[in-house]
Amino acid sequence: MLDDGGVLPYVYRVTKYDPADRDEHGHYTGAEDTVSDHGQVEGAYLRAIAAFAADTGIERLAVREPQLPAPCLNFGLEPPMDGFGLDGVFPTGPDGFHDGAEVSVDTALDLVRVMLRDGGAWCRLEVEDTFAVHVGWDQYMYIGSSRPCETAVVKARALGLFPERIEASPYDFEPEDEGPQRPADDEFWDHLRWSMQWGNSRVLEEQYAHNSARWHRLTPDTIDTVRAGLAPRARLGVWPDLSCDIDAVLATLPAEGHVECVWQDREGRMHSVGADEDEFPELSARLCDASAAMILPMYADDRVPLLAAVMPDSDGVVRARWEIDSTPSTRKWALLKTLQRGGIITGRVTRIADFWVTFVHIGGVEAMINIPELSWRPFNHPSEVVAVGQEISAEILDVDPIRERVSLSLKTLHEDPMPLLTGLIGQTVLGRVTKLVPFGVFVRIEEKENGFEGLVHNTELGDGHPDHPRLGVQVGDALPVKILDIDPARRRITLSHRQAISPGQDEPGA
Repeated sequence: MLDDGGVLPYVYRVTKYDPADRDEHGHYTGAEDTVSDHGQVEGAYLRAIAAFAADTGIERLAVREPQLPAPCLNFGLEPPMDGFGLDGVFPTGPDGFHDGAEVSVDTALDLVRVMLRDGGAWCRLEVEDTFAVHVGWDQYMYIGSSRPCETAVVKARALGLFPERIEASPYDFEPEDEGPQRPADDEFWDHLRWSMQWGNSRVLEEQYAHNSARWHRLTPDTIDTVRAGLAPRARLGVWPDLSCDIDAVLATLPAEGHVECVWQDREGRMHSVGADEDEFPELSARLCDASAAMILPMYADDRVPLLAAVMPDSDGVVRARWEIDSTPSTRKWALLKTLQRGGIITGRVTRIADFWVTFVHIGGVEAMINIPELSWRPFNHPSEVVAVGQEISAEILDVDPIRERVSLSLKTLHEDPMPLLTGLIGQTVLGRVTKLVPFGVFVRIEEKENGFEGLVHNTELGDGHPDHPRLGVQVGDALPVKILDIDPARRRITLSHRQAISPGQDEPGA
C-alpha cells in the first residue's frame, strides 16, 4: 500500500464472512451471498471505512489506477449500471474519475458503494504512506492504515463485520520495472509537433482510465487546445492519421479476431468501438457516414503507437503509476535521457551516407559523425578513417531529443597533431604536390598519405611569368617549400616555394 512497493503497518481484511465458516483451504462455506445487499450489510461496510478513516485522521483520499470495463463487456454478477455507477458521484461528471483525483471521504464511500455493487468502475483509494481502501471480488474489503485503528476494529465488529489482521492487501500496487516513464511535457509536445510536420502523426489516444479512451485528431491549430483539455495523468498514444478512403480501411479488416475502429464523422466528432468478425457488417454500416477512419489491433503485442507518454502533474512530476506503451520512440527517449554532452560512448559504424556523414549505432539510436569531426588529418573519403562494422568510441557533441539526433566526434578523443608541427615554421622541407587550384597548389609536408597539406599561393611559386606561375608543376611532383606559418585554429599551413629555392629572399635585411 505504499508507492515503493512496501505495505502499511496495519492492514485488515474486513468482510461479512465469519472466519469460522472456512474450510481447510480457506474457502468460505457459509450462507452469505457474494453480492451486495444494497442495504444494511453494504451500509456496515461504508460505516466501517468511515471509522477507519476517522481513526487514521484523514479527510481526503486519492483515486489511483482507475479502471472501467472493456467496451461491451460486464464481468460483474449484477446488471450493468448506467455510467458504470459513476453518475452523480463527481461534481464535474465522470471526467472526475481519473488517477490522482482527490476526493472527500463521503465521495470515497460513494466509489466503494459502486465497487461493492460491481458497477464496472474500480480504483484504489489511498493516502500515500497513511491509508488505503481496496475492494476485492466477492465483497472482500482491505483497509490499511499507519495507525492500529483499535476503535474502528471494535466498531466494525459491532456492525456485524469481521476485521482480520493480515500482512498486506492482495490489491497493493506492484510497480513494473519497465524503465522511466516518458512525461508529456513541453519536450514531448515539441517532438509531436515536429513529427506532425515531417511525418504522419495526427491522432492522439487519451487513456484516462484502464479500458477507456478519448480520441483526438490533431492539427497544428488544435494541438494546444487538445493538450489543455486532457485528463490529469492520462496515458497518451500517438497514431498515424486517419484515412479518408473508407473502402480501403474496411478492406484491412481481418478474416477473424478483434479490432478497434477509430473514425471521425462528418461533423468532426471522434468515435471508437471494438468489434469481432461477427460485428464487422454492423461496423461497416456505421462507417458509411465517416469522413475518415483507421483499424487498430486490440492485442497489446500488435498495438504499438508512434509515440507514448503520460501526463505529468502541474509541477512537472509524473506520479501516474501505470506503464506507458513501449515504442521505438520511447526507447530512444530513454536512451537520449542518459546521454550528456562531453560523454564518451561506444558504438558500431552502420553506414556511410552518400553525403559522407557516418552513422553509428549506439543502442536504440543511430548517431552521426559529420565530416569535420572524423579526423584531425585530411582524408578523401570517410572510409579512409572508419569502416562499416567497426566498433568505435566517440565523444557526444550534442543531443537533440526533439529530432532524436545525437552528434558525435571521433577526432576529439585524439590529440590534434597540427600544433606539434609549429616547430617547423621557418624550415624548408621537400613536399609532394597533391592538388592544383586556380590560386596556387597544395603540398603535403609530411611523408604519410594523410599528412597535413599547406598552400603555396601563386605569388609564392616562383619568379616566372605572372600569368603562368605554375608552369611545369604537376600533381605528384616533389616540391621544396618553406613553412611560413601554421595556424592550428584555422587549419591553415602557409608555404613558399620561391623562398625555399632562394634562401634569404623576403627576409629582413635581404
